[in-house]
Amino acid sequence: MASTSGKTCVSCGKLTSSYAEFKCPKCSDSTICRCYSCREKHTRYKCPKCSFEGP
Repeated sequence: MASTSGKTCVSCGKLTSSYAEFKCPKCSDSTICRCYSCREKHTRYKCPKCSFEGP
């Protein structure tokens, strides 16, 4: 059975326990969560609230 602890990465959509979490640089209303792998690869992310896209 898979563990349900952790957060979902906004870049790849995978559940992860190794992540960085920060407020959207544009709207500051949404929290962005990115897994270690996507951060290392500089995978783009998109704010679910204001659609800001970042590296």
